[in-house]
Formats: sequence, C-alpha cells, structure tokens
Amino acid sequence: MNHCVLEVEVSEAPTIRYTQDNQTPIAEMTVRFDGLRQDDAPGELKVVGWGNLAQDLQNRVQVGQKLMLEGRLRMNTVPRQDGTKEKRAEFTLSRLHPIGAGPQSTGSQSTGSKPAGSQGPPAKAAPAAQAQPETASWNAAPLVPDTDEIPF
Repeated sequence: MNHCVLEVEVSEAPTIRYTQDNQTPIAEMTVRFDGLRQDDAPGELKVVGWGNLAQDLQNRVQVGQKLMLEGRLRMNTVPRQDGTKEKRAEFTLSRLHPIGAGPQSTGSQSTGSKPAGSQGPPAKAAPAAQAQPETASWNAAPLVPDTDEIPF
C-alpha cells in the first residue's frame, strides 16, 4: 500500500488548472521538507491535488505555511533539455492538515471539519496546539513481541 504522511512547508504557491474533458480542477504546488539528518539539504517535492482538494489548496494555502499532507507518492519520468530522462517524485494529495495557527483560522483545521463561517474561540484552540507534541511522539516498540506462542 502506498500511503505517505509528510510535514512540509509551502515553497511555491498553488496554481490551478482544469482538465479538458470535464473541467476537473487540478492544483499543483511545490513544498519543502527537512532532511533526515541535520547536515542533509532540505528536499523539494511537487504536490498535486484533484477536485475539491485543488480548490482547498488554492483557497487555503499560502507560501511559508506549514502543513501535514497525506497521500500517495509516485515517480514520473521527465525528459531533460539535453535529451536524457530524469525521474522526479510527485505527491498526490488525499488529505490536508494545517499545522499551528499561522495564517489560517481555527475553522480550517482539517478539510470539511466545520462550516466556513464558524470559528471557535481562540482560548479553546490553544490547548489543542499545546497537546500536539505529546501526540506526535512515536511508539518505537516492535509490533511482534519477543516471545512467540506459535509452536513452530
């Protein structure tokens, strides 16, 4: 199964275009993410959103904003000017989650969670942001216990 979750920063604003046949919106943007080690250069990735997600990207996302993205990763082969072919990764978006307060209102924490006009009081949004570091830690324990009760 191909399912990825990435924490990114938007480096290029989303642009939207439409398919020729049924005018489905397609949004594309470029994001930046940190390397695995401190001395690694940040990586860049093209993100593509279709349909309602394309509209969300155009309406809600700004350069410099931090996001948590869920979706699929795939490799495209792109011809270069010198005639050789280059492989580039592309991320197809399935869910979008803004991180922190940033330029977003509290009503847009996830896609479709509240009606567009409703906003919660800022005091209620702050504890959720403070609780995030506790939920962000990973359990590194193995999924299979050391002792196995299967007799073979």
